[in-house]
Amino acid sequence: MSNKTFFITGANSGFGFAIAEAAVNAGHKVIGTVRSETARASLLDRLPQVNAVLCDVTEFDRIPGIVAQAEDDHGAVDVLINNAGYGHEGVLEESPLEEMRRQFDVNVFGAVAVAKAFLPRFRERRSGFIVNVTSMGGLITMPGIAYYCGSKFALQGISEVMRTEMAPFGVHVTALCPGSFRTDWAGRSMIRTERSIPDYDALFDPVRAARQEKNGKQLGDPAKLAAAVLDLVASDNPPPQLLLGSDALKLVRERIERMKQELSEWEELTCSTDG
Repeated sequence: MSNKTFFITGANSGFGFAIAEAAVNAGHKVIGTVRSETARASLLDRLPQVNAVLCDVTEFDRIPGIVAQAEDDHGAVDVLINNAGYGHEGVLEESPLEEMRRQFDVNVFGAVAVAKAFLPRFRERRSGFIVNVTSMGGLITMPGIAYYCGSKFALQGISEVMRTEMAPFGVHVTALCPGSFRTDWAGRSMIRTERSIPDYDALFDPVRAARQEKNGKQLGDPAKLAAAVLDLVASDNPPPQLLLGSDALKLVRERIERMKQELSEWEELTCSTDG
């Protein structure tokens, strides 16, 4: 793959930092967004080759100007890695709607706002690659992360439409769907709603305890994910979605089999509504 310019949101930690580091080491130019001067200093201390840019993806009106300035300063962007996001954990009944709104502002509206800032540029140049980082939680669900799964299902669907709409212009769009990786997603980055309804203890407490116990011990290696992303963006025929991690593959396959069984079991009633 020839040298490219990457624009990576949330570049100071997790997948964002891993991809930025891999891209820099492969000789690419990286523009990485961070939300604060403290985060910028931390990023540049660890990876001084990155061009760090202040950008809160929930400040939607500012994003087009930030993208324009980044391209003025550093040249045309070839690859957008829409990575900024976080996890929310909480029983649905217990979790305030305000926490859902914040989850969607970052994981959905923020990602779409950044993508929309690049769409006209990529379309006019007839080239570009958008990687929207979703999750296996955009294809499967688990108790206690309804808001997170909802946000990732939303971005998954939007990504598929975006892919179809941009394909005639030579622009690739892939949803990246990681399983469990050794990042801060289940640690300091996760927002957890306080428990309040005892009826859910038996269902949810073991799930929360297991997630916390496994934090830092997950099978997935962020450096290997970053290497896979570089392989992905070098492809001339990338997939609509790319699962990363054997756990993601297993769980998604199981869900597909359950769906096939449900479709067969309810086929007669499904077709009974045709006029």
